[in-house]
Amino acid sequence: MSDRRFALTPGKRVLYLTKDPEKIRQQLAGTLTLSMAELSPDELLDDINTDAMTPAWVCFDYDPADIARNAYAGLIVGGQRLIPANALVDAGFEVIVAGAQKGVGSSRETAAQCEVFSGSRLAIASSFSPIHARNNINIGQLMGDHGVLRRLEAGESIALSEFTQGQDAITALIIESGGLLPFCARLDRGEIRVPATGTGARPMNLTEKILAAKLLPGQGEHVKPGDAVLVKVDAGYSHEFTTAQVDFFLKAEYGDGYAVKNPAKFAVFEDHLIYATGVASMAKFADKIGKLRDVQREFAARTGVRNYSAVDGVSPGICHQVAREQFIDPGDFVQATDSHTCMGGASGALSWGVGATEYAALLHWGFTPIAVPESIRFELTGDLRPGVTAKDVMLHILATYAKREQTLNRVMEFGGEGLFRLAPDERATLANMATECSARGAVMEVDDTMLQWIAARRPGVSIEALRAKVVTPDAGAHHDGGVHTIDLATIRPMVATPGDPDRGIASDPKNGALIGEIGSVPVTIAYGGSCTAGKRDDIDMYARVMADAEAAGKRVADGVSFYLQFGSQDVEAYAKAKGYTELFERTGVKVIKPGCGACIGCGPGVSERADQVSVSAINRNYKGRSGPGRLYLASPLTVAASAVAGEIVEYRDGMFAAKK
Repeated sequence: MSDRRFALTPGKRVLYLTKDPEKIRQQLAGTLTLSMAELSPDELLDDINTDAMTPAWVCFDYDPADIARNAYAGLIVGGQRLIPANALVDAGFEVIVAGAQKGVGSSRETAAQCEVFSGSRLAIASSFSPIHARNNINIGQLMGDHGVLRRLEAGESIALSEFTQGQDAITALIIESGGLLPFCARLDRGEIRVPATGTGARPMNLTEKILAAKLLPGQGEHVKPGDAVLVKVDAGYSHEFTTAQVDFFLKAEYGDGYAVKNPAKFAVFEDHLIYATGVASMAKFADKIGKLRDVQREFAARTGVRNYSAVDGVSPGICHQVAREQFIDPGDFVQATDSHTCMGGASGALSWGVGATEYAALLHWGFTPIAVPESIRFELTGDLRPGVTAKDVMLHILATYAKREQTLNRVMEFGGEGLFRLAPDERATLANMATECSARGAVMEVDDTMLQWIAARRPGVSIEALRAKVVTPDAGAHHDGGVHTIDLATIRPMVATPGDPDRGIASDPKNGALIGEIGSVPVTIAYGGSCTAGKRDDIDMYARVMADAEAAGKRVADGVSFYLQFGSQDVEAYAKAKGYTELFERTGVKVIKPGCGACIGCGPGVSERADQVSVSAINRNYKGRSGPGRLYLASPLTVAASAVAGEIVEYRDGMFAAKK
């Protein structure tokens, strides 16, 4: 272990992201200097999300100077950026301090990069979201808690070994090396080695069994949480938001002639920005978006990965949906540059999102270093009530378990007869939103229903071949987060109030069709789509509500815009074959071709004013995520019913018929 030490640099400064915006302004202006001696962690901003650190438009740049220039561009107060362009670079902050759960949200590495490229060497917080923490480690930014900062401000220098304390052996080596790519170089030169786990035979859960099967030679045959291992990655993908930066890092580290290992199950997608230039706030970035597309296409041609580029301006679909349709198999270990990669867990594949640096490294080497994560198991029983969906189940889990941080940095495993009673697309909704729980990833048990779903989309692939890949947990396997039984029959329609997906409120049977305590909330925008809610089953739900409305002589309410976006071309073809597209047209629904959109603020359905209210079936509702308005999360049924009612309501069969 290195004997290097960390100390504050004379002349450099510490930025405290306080809940009082005026104190942040004064620090930026140099008129206020704070210290942990005079502050408590309660005075610091909690839940700083990655959209606040680098909103979508900042990710159009992949040059370090441009990312640094717009650090924290999404931290908005009074309609204005709280931290102006170049403010962090110009002020010379080498430490940035926040409260709890820093970096929640997407896997975008730019959120960590904006600090490092601005000169930060140390991030301080009570806790960090798992993917964001990993991104910090991979690009060489140290992390500590408020006690560490108190010591530094008292003049102490702290040994690097303290920053690696409690980390697994590989993560400690990555920190010591100054980041993931330097670690890989040292590993390749033989300067360091990763020893066998030393873990003997033991019952293993789904997460452990899949990872144990991917160990590189010489590391053993069994794993337990905390084991530092090198594992083969079976499949992955990037999209036009991230591919250019992956390419940038690969060229910088390995030269223009770099190669990708096993490209057949790796892919690029043109999905996230397919409608971005149609949004007024994004249109000015058309040239940058075009450049990202060009770089990605060049990357695909050079490396031989699967290329899901748009044809005549139409995307094949959202990466997570298309990947589960076309190339993710049971038993796979999947890594991709998007936080909703965990959606692949519904297919029995252990899946989670990573940053651009980690993805670049695994593309080049074919393996990745990890610490085996802990797991938490959800045993589903019973059947959903009419009008209740998997989205409601996940909003319940968020409000009940994630809010207490029981899912934090753990893989969410799902099983039980209740799971198998859910349709494959509904299972995918549960897996998709593991990232909103700040979980590491997701994986589910698989039955023949899921295998048939996969085989139906893979010409020449048999159910028997897929069944041979299925991984099942061992009897007696342990889950550090415990095993939690959820009776699906107890779940009621849920709505998450603006600001965070874990602010779920259940419907109240005594309150008519209104949802719980939120009362009457008129809406101006309803949005159905995204990777979470643009699948076949979701489209069935929207159609069910709109058919009910049409039968009662109703349509989308005056003053409400209801947008519906397909998750893939397969889903769009299904909707056309079922006659849904004509139904939607007759009832006032605005249908959008496949791709991402309003979910990331890059498509129709984005709010334009702070006074607008949206009810949406997307996965997260952080401030500014989908425009400046107030955003409520709900199921496809609730979204469609609310579009017709003009206010947020739960859906009930026959609810639009005239009352006698």
